[in-house]
Amino acid sequence: MFTGIIEATGEIRSRTGTDDGLRLRVACPFAGELEGGQSVSVNGACLTVEQSDRGSFEVFLAAETVSRTYLGELREDDRVNLERAMPADGRFDGHVVQGHVDGVGEVRAIEEVGEDWRFTFSLPEELETYVVEKGSVTVDGISLTVAGLSEEAFSVAIIPTTYEETTLSAKSVGDPVHLEADVIAKYVERVSAPYRDRTP
Repeated sequence: MFTGIIEATGEIRSRTGTDDGLRLRVACPFAGELEGGQSVSVNGACLTVEQSDRGSFEVFLAAETVSRTYLGELREDDRVNLERAMPADGRFDGHVVQGHVDGVGEVRAIEEVGEDWRFTFSLPEELETYVVEKGSVTVDGISLTVAGLSEEAFSVAIIPTTYEETTLSAKSVGDPVHLEADVIAKYVERVSAPYRDRTP
C-alpha cells in the first residue's frame, strides 16, 4: 500500500523489450536502500524490484501491465514519480493508494493561478462513479484532491512544492497520466450494489 506522497523522482536509464513484457531500469536516489521483492510505485503503478544497486533498480512489466498503463511509452531519461510501500508504523499523509492503475487519462489544460497551478485531466467513463468533488484521486502516483468536476474531466489545484518535486512540472497538454480512484469509493459501491438494485 502507498499514500500518494511522492518520495522522489527518478529517471528511466534503460528499457528492454522481451517476449513477455518490458524491463525497466530506473535511476533512483534511494535505490541503495531497496531489496529484491520490495514494492515501488512508479508513476502510480505498483512494481516489484528485481534487483538494485546504489544508484538504480530494475523492474519487470508483464504484458498486462504494459497494456493497462503508458509505462511502455517511456523512453530513456524520462522522469518518473517514485514512492516506496508504506511501512506499518509510517505516517499516513496522503490517502489509501494501492498502486493499481484504474485507467489512463490525459492532461486537458494547465493554468497558472498566482503561485499555484490548476491542472485539468480527462476522466474515463468507467471512473466517473468514483471521483467526487473534494474527494481523493491519484494522478501518476500523486495523492490529490478534486477541486472541480464535470462528466468527462476533473481539475486539481497544485501547490508549488508538488509542482516542482513531481513530474507535473514536465507535463504538457495531451500527455497521458495514470489514474487510480479512491479504493474506499470502490468498496462502498460494491457493498451497496445489492441494496440499490432492490425494488421497494
